[in-house]
Formats: sequence, structure tokens, C-alpha cells
Amino acid sequence: QVQLVESGGGLVQPGGSLRLSCAASGSIFSINTMGWYRQAPGKERELVAAITSGGSKNYADSVKGRFTISRDNAKTTVSLQMNSLKPEDTAVYYCKTTGYSGMDYWGKGTLVTVSS
Repeated sequence: QVQLVESGGGLVQPGGSLRLSCAASGSIFSINTMGWYRQAPGKERELVAAITSGGSKNYADSVKGRFTISRDNAKTTVSLQMNSLKPEDTAVYYCKTTGYSGMDYWGKGTLVTVSS
């Protein structure tokens, strides 16, 4: 099993920045992809960004050029640097890992609110 703990959410003004982090523990050797998803009120959960163990990155069109995903060398922590935040980025952000076996694990989520 993999345990995930997210941190870094909060309230920020439009145009501001936040950095989310997600620390994995447990069966970390089984992790292939780590990523961030978000769910806004009344909307479905959607992919924000993901990074594989090989370093390949994937971003939602809505965040390209503003958000950057990164992963530490030990591949146990994934971060999301969010710049030029917009009110529509307001959501609960979830960390997710996908193992080589296809098993998914989710964090509990961290709230990001973009508002003046």
C-alpha cells in the first residue's frame, strides 16, 4: 500500500502562486506515475498534471504555461508549482499515484482557493 500526504493549499489572490507537495510512503517502489487532480464544486475530478518515473510530464490544457509538476530524485515526493492563479483554479487538489501494476492510491486532498 501507498500512503499520500498533501500539503501547501490555502487562500491566494488572483495572479498569485502556491506550491503543493505530496509525500508518499509505504510501497514506494511500486509507484510509476504521480500526479495531481482537482475537483471544483459541482464538477467532476480532472487531471491537472502527472509525471512518470521516467520524467515524462502531462498537463491539462487549462494549466499549461502556469503550472509545473516535479518529482524528487527518490521519486517519493511530487510537487506542483502553481503560478498566475485564477479564480477558476479554485478546487480541492488531490495527489494520486499509479503503480506499475495499475493500482491507484489517492490522498485526502488539499483546498486551494483563489479569491480577492
